[in-house]
Amino acid sequence: QVQLKESGGGLVQAGDSLRLSCVASGLTFSRYAMGWFRQAPGKEREFVAAISRAGGATSYSDSVKGRFTISRDNSKNALYLQMNSLESEDTAVYCCAASWRAYSSMASQYDYWGQGTQVTVSS
Repeated sequence: QVQLKESGGGLVQAGDSLRLSCVASGLTFSRYAMGWFRQAPGKEREFVAAISRAGGATSYSDSVKGRFTISRDNSKNALYLQMNSLESEDTAVYCCAASWRAYSSMASQYDYWGQGTQVTVSS
């Protein structure tokens, strides 16, 4: 059974940093591209960042580019999202996802999803 478990969310102030983690089990982690998505109350799910299987290629949404960094450690089956200079607009539930295909900004390309971790940024 595939499980993706996020952690690291919390309540922070604008300008602060957070590091999210996602630990995968039940799959061969290095064979999956990974992504982070977020969903704020009343809004559609939004792509945040994605990373290729070996970690050599990454992609970011324009809204987080230059502030967030996605990375992975295949030896630990772990995915990370370093979030700096947080803004109130970053408030959302953040979910990690695994894709058997190439890394993508499209949620439909992902096969497995975690439950998410809440990030709240107060202004």
